[in-house]
Amino acid sequence: MKKILFLGLIATLFVSCEQAEQRYFGESAETATLEAGIAAYESGDWDQWRSHFADTAKIYVNSTEAMSLDDRVNQLSGMASALADYGFDKDDDHIEMVLDKQDETWVYYWATHKGTFKANNKSLEIPVHLAVQFADGKIVAEHVYYDATEMNAEMAALAAAAEAAESAEDDSGDSPE
Repeated sequence: MKKILFLGLIATLFVSCEQAEQRYFGESAETATLEAGIAAYESGDWDQWRSHFADTAKIYVNSTEAMSLDDRVNQLSGMASALADYGFDKDDDHIEMVLDKQDETWVYYWATHKGTFKANNKSLEIPVHLAVQFADGKIVAEHVYYDATEMNAEMAALAAAAEAAESAEDDSGDSPE
């Protein structure tokens, strides 16, 4: 009887120790796709960046309202044109893929975005979080979260300085000689 009880206990132990389905991944085809998209962003290759998205992708940047892929490319390329250099700190980034309760595939990315403005050589470092949903190997939704306060203030200051310089130039051209 003790042997049967012991065998039953061992069987129960093996069954309870059985591994659950893996739902978190440090590396996957989707994490590689997101990393390739980040590399395309950092090099300003907007066609390559766009190739990682489904045509119907929805992009949310600090908002619950989606923007189109074209609008996001215009936004990113405009920002990039104001910067002498930009990109993510790869020494301190984190990426993971998760299969959620609905078996949707999400990749999460945390990193610090660094950039230097061309006009005044000012550097910014902004923590960024991406939550990216994949279907059939393509990005179908991207949620971008960061504190835009410092970036927006610097862009506004640069725009005001450019406007003031233009106004001063116009005023100097109108003065009688």
